[in-house]
Amino acid sequence: EGNEPGDSTKITYRELLHKVCQFANVLRSQGVKKGDRISIYMPMILELVIAMLACARIGALHSVVFAGFSADSLCERILDCGCSVLIT
Repeated sequence: EGNEPGDSTKITYRELLHKVCQFANVLRSQGVKKGDRISIYMPMILELVIAMLACARIGALHSVVFAGFSADSLCERILDCGCSVLIT
C-alpha cells in the first residue's frame, strides 16, 4: 500500500525474490559488502522494500530516511552513521 488511498501494487513472493536478488547484485557490483552502511532516501514505494531486503540479503546495514526529510536532515543522518552508499 502506498501513501495515497488508491495506491497499491501486488507482487508474488517469487517476483519479489527475483527483484531483491537483482538489486543485491547491483549493490555488490558497486562494492557493497557485509557490514557496510547504506542510507535509503525514498518514498513509500515497492522499490523501498526491495532495497531494504537487498541490504539485508547481503548483510549491509541500512537506515531509511523518508523522502519528506530536508536535504540537511538527510546529510546529518548520512554523516552520523557513516554511510558509504545512498539509495534514492
